[in-house]
Amino acid sequence: MPDNGPTPAPAAIDLKAHIRGVPDFPKPGILFYDICTLLRDGPAFRAAMTQLADMVRPYKPTMLAGIESRGFVLAAPLALELGLGFILLRKPRKLPGATIGYNYALEYGTDRLEIQADAVKKGDRVVLLDDLLATGGTMSAGIKLLKEAGAEVPLAAGLIELTFLNGRARLDAPFQALVSYDS
Repeated sequence: MPDNGPTPAPAAIDLKAHIRGVPDFPKPGILFYDICTLLRDGPAFRAAMTQLADMVRPYKPTMLAGIESRGFVLAAPLALELGLGFILLRKPRKLPGATIGYNYALEYGTDRLEIQADAVKKGDRVVLLDDLLATGGTMSAGIKLLKEAGAEVPLAAGLIELTFLNGRARLDAPFQALVSYDS
């Protein structure tokens, strides 16, 4: 293996420098923040996981949950890092066995999130993760679903927050993100 020099400390890595803006995706007028470029860079991905672990740890979760699909990419390795279990919040009919779900409205229609009926025990402290908080519809639905299943949700977290969309105002839990964009 080539020696590329010392790896920068996780806190020294500028995560925004590893997130690509893609104009007009998925439709004209939208600027999409693509985390795939961050995920492809080992030191940047490690830095994001370290920073998320530092953010989440004080909330003393007993489980982590990720929203399909990019939330899985963050929550699963973070759960491993923290020695916790991981819960999948998925679109309808994607999980085996009995499920419970929550229907919610989006700006372009309706959607539904589901978890396995036995995924949460009353009193579990579940931190919910997704890659990005925009308008807050999906994150809000995930929090409501977890609470209806009996969990406490001490924190919702993400890699990115689009602050200009004010999504955190829709959430029934505190929210934190590693990076934010104001426009």
